[in-house]
Amino acid sequence: MESKSEIVLARVTRLCNFLNSVRGTDKVLMLVQYLSKILIWRLSRDKANAALVSRISNLASPISDCRVLLRYYGLLPLVQWILVSELHPPPTLFLRFLYRVQNLCNLAYYPLEHVYWLALHKVIPITEKTRDRIGIWSCRFWAAYVILYFVQLFEERRLLLIRERALVKAKAGNEKVDISKIEQGFAEINEEKKSLILNTVINAAYFPLTIHWSLENSPFPEIGVGVCGTVAALLQIYTTWKTV
Repeated sequence: MESKSEIVLARVTRLCNFLNSVRGTDKVLMLVQYLSKILIWRLSRDKANAALVSRISNLASPISDCRVLLRYYGLLPLVQWILVSELHPPPTLFLRFLYRVQNLCNLAYYPLEHVYWLALHKVIPITEKTRDRIGIWSCRFWAAYVILYFVQLFEERRLLLIRERALVKAKAGNEKVDISKIEQGFAEINEEKKSLILNTVINAAYFPLTIHWSLENSPFPEIGVGVCGTVAALLQIYTTWKTV
């Protein structure tokens, strides 16, 4: 039986592993960034909080910059994923098509966002109008990816239901089957269902954000941005935590 000290050490080690990963650090910063928007919205209702609102804004701005810098690393995992998806393609031609179009969207999104950020900070000489157009188009490619991911999730659900029906049929049939393997199959399907639900909610939280930043004059309120971003951050912290 583990001692309390060993349990604490295991939890601290897991937390360190989580924060040492780029994804873990990014999602914690994302949570702070979007919670800040909710706090600013709430505090701005009282003029007496103007100084506090300013301080929170001063914190949120460099956090946003830090997250963009972390995404400079994102191109390398993207190339890795493209190679993996080509060498080990998904089970259907339709999913393979979706993967390829999603990859093309990301190959456009990342460099455009990087150029926008560099121009925003006067690292490269681009006019403000051109810079803003680049930023909008980067978000449009991100929005396209999110829409395609909804289609991917729907297709994965369809394939999952086919597998589930096959297991139900095998279990109910008269043929000799290994019940332990059948039960294991059901357990795997249930886990995949949970993952599909989580990814669908995360994607649904991202969707209004991508549309918001894809428009020159978006009517989407700042509190909506804060809430959607917070939901996406919390769920991704949970999913990332499970992998470390």
